[in-house]
Amino acid sequence: MGFATKTIHSAQPSEPETGSLIAPIFQTSTYEQEAPGHDKGFNYSRTNNPTRQRLECVLAELEGVEYAAVFGSGLAAENAILQGYLRPGDEVILPLDVYGGTYRILNRVFQPMGVTVRQLDFCDLQAVAAAITRNTRLVWVETPTNPRLFISDIAAISALAHAAGALVVVDNTFATPYFQQPFSLGADIVVHSVTKYLAGHSDLIQGAVLARDPAIFEPIKFLQNATGAVPGPFDCWLTLRGLKTMELRMLRHAENAAAIADALQGHALVRRVYFPGLPEHPGHDLARRQMTGFGGMVSFELEGSIAEVSRFASSRRYFALGESLGGVKSLVCHPATMTHASIPAAARAELGLSDSLIRLSPGCENAKDLVEDLQAGLALLESERENCKAQAVLAS
Repeated sequence: MGFATKTIHSAQPSEPETGSLIAPIFQTSTYEQEAPGHDKGFNYSRTNNPTRQRLECVLAELEGVEYAAVFGSGLAAENAILQGYLRPGDEVILPLDVYGGTYRILNRVFQPMGVTVRQLDFCDLQAVAAAITRNTRLVWVETPTNPRLFISDIAAISALAHAAGALVVVDNTFATPYFQQPFSLGADIVVHSVTKYLAGHSDLIQGAVLARDPAIFEPIKFLQNATGAVPGPFDCWLTLRGLKTMELRMLRHAENAAAIADALQGHALVRRVYFPGLPEHPGHDLARRQMTGFGGMVSFELEGSIAEVSRFASSRRYFALGESLGGVKSLVCHPATMTHASIPAAARAELGLSDSLIRLSPGCENAKDLVEDLQAGLALLESERENCKAQAVLAS
């Protein structure tokens, strides 16, 4: 089956009793048993639920594996991986550019428990090879990264990690299984913030972990039930509904992102544009080999003050100022004060995260409208600067 066909048909037959084209929501906490200890495959909805099971089957199909576990949030999904595999004395290595929540859980939760956290440039494979030691348990790959959209070579990093006995986790949230298939490149575990492109409508919080090997998946599945950070059936049903239009949405997201990147490139007030679809992007060639498209995110550094960054981000017509990404409505974000605020200012500077960086999540609106909205904001900043210069001349 093609990708779009999978999102609509995999594990989603018509409901047999009534013929309902869309399966119902199993909004139940428990299930009647035939005899003590003898159920019909379900006994308690923390452990399993038909709607959640259907979603897990679809997500596994999209990533090309057999095993998936859905959680109440992306960070709950990450925690299951980290809790399942890290012990005091273990090491985890991750890119310089990484989601702020991932940075926080590793540095504020697991590092105090005795886990060594090391960040480095994953674009430098020699540095990655040198960083992996006999204590390295997990190599955590984000590609494209959040927020600067750097590209990591999943296949090469997987080979290095496996040679040392480490597992490779790929956060596939930005690329999605539509544009990138990490398991085919050697990944052991894939994690998603389902909240974003998979659900696609900014109306729920959810995460997922997937694996090919049942032995690798077992600790994660155990923790899903044992710690109970599971989503409710209605949210699972909403994700199943969102997935049905995923291919259409991803094509529009990518089309809009490319149009915006082209429009921003070379503008006098734009210091740098981060989008792997641009030939100037350092990971462009790798993205072309590793992905089937360049994704729907664009980031750029504004040539201006923090006050100007704030005014620009807060006054757009079609880009709502907000955290998260991947919804049908466009979002603009200032990582330094929003998604990556959990990283101390000194650490952000060390990691190269500029305070003038702006992250865009183009939605499914018309590309022309989105480009014009951003250009209008830049034109307003230019006008303000000209007025300031004119006032300074008059004052002198």
